[in-house]
Amino acid sequence: MKVYLAQPRGFCAGVVRAIEIVERALEKYGPPVYVRHEIVHNKYVVESLKNKGAIFVEDLSEVPPLSVTVFSAHGVARSVEEEAAVRGLPVLNATCPLVTKVHNQGKRYMSKGRALVLIGHAGHPEVEGTMGQVPGPVTLVQNVDDVAALTLPADTPVAYITQTTLSVDDTKDIISALQARFTDIQGPDIRDICYATQNRQSAVRDLSKLVDVILVVGATNSSNSNRLREIGTEVGVASYLIADGSELNPEWLKDAKAVGITAGASAPEVLVDDVIEALRRIGPVKVSVLPGREENIEFRLPAELTAG
Repeated sequence: MKVYLAQPRGFCAGVVRAIEIVERALEKYGPPVYVRHEIVHNKYVVESLKNKGAIFVEDLSEVPPLSVTVFSAHGVARSVEEEAAVRGLPVLNATCPLVTKVHNQGKRYMSKGRALVLIGHAGHPEVEGTMGQVPGPVTLVQNVDDVAALTLPADTPVAYITQTTLSVDDTKDIISALQARFTDIQGPDIRDICYATQNRQSAVRDLSKLVDVILVVGATNSSNSNRLREIGTEVGVASYLIADGSELNPEWLKDAKAVGITAGASAPEVLVDDVIEALRRIGPVKVSVLPGREENIEFRLPAELTAG
């Protein structure tokens, strides 16, 4: 069986930075280090950090006084930052710099008196963090129907920002609907959308032309992993989201001559290897990596972890 690996796949620079912040904090300060929310949406990553001494909490009230605290890659609301400051918690902020950029865009638009619309998924931690960072009301739209239901007058000065785990393709119809609905609307440059999300989606589209089945390695609560599976399905290829090789169902491969594998931005390569091993247990495989975009972006770590 031919196995094609999408390129790029797996970890993005924001995820690499977030995990490294937790690991370096454990080395520098010793365990335990407290992390608010899953550092990234992947059980394997979370469990491996737990084994090194990280403790994951959903609320800062669970963090003992003076304990080193890390904010996850998804970002947090200002109220969380303020609570940490009041309690005197030493904080390392692992918010992805691209998420921080969205926060800053939102604040800038609002300071110019524009009504702010956020394109994203309700309940996602990044969306909750963004809505809590902007000092004023933010309207969340998840689809074109939500745009049609907006009650703002057509001549309202409006601006939009987007959740980073949505690609240009994911948001274009909603943005078009907003532009048709309002006469005075601004939004970020298309280049400001998360490069990693767009690259991984483009790679899945390339992969889908060569294979009969697509396996997406990632967590069920990972927005970008779910979207990769949806894209495969939309273009007519049977696509499955699996955490690791143990979830591979041989039935999916019955008539498949070629299988494609990709991984969400929070899934480590070791899990891709695990899926390949699971395929090998079914029969001989020949693995090749598709040509694709090389990603060489690196984000700086907080100064507290690089000094000395």
